[in-house]
Amino acid sequence: MSMRNRESRSKDYNGGVKVGCIFCDIASGKIPAKKVYEDDKIIAFDDIAPQAPVHVIVIPKKHLSGIMAIDDKQADLITNIFRAVKGIAKKKNVESSGFRVVVNHGKDAGQAVEHLHFHVIGGRAMEWPPG
Repeated sequence: MSMRNRESRSKDYNGGVKVGCIFCDIASGKIPAKKVYEDDKIIAFDDIAPQAPVHVIVIPKKHLSGIMAIDDKQADLITNIFRAVKGIAKKKNVESSGFRVVVNHGKDAGQAVEHLHFHVIGGRAMEWPPG
């Protein structure tokens, strides 16, 4: 790692939280959100611009920029995120009617926040193909 990258990293990150990341600020409690689920590694909250009657965002509390930042060390985290998704679907009463889990990665996919996040969307009929 170059000296410039080390300096940038030390300025931008604080204990796994990226300075200026809205999802990191929500995870740390700096920005309020309507929480649907929380444990020591994950937080889920209602989307502020829902695309369906149920639209929950699930994020790891530790900053990961997206899918390409996942490695073997996060296997348990990803498993726990999907466990949380199951619980959220039950809590929001869409486990039987159906729901969609969406992860966007990169600009062309529509990733608006550069923090790994999962959209849990339900409460209405979905169309295919999306987008």
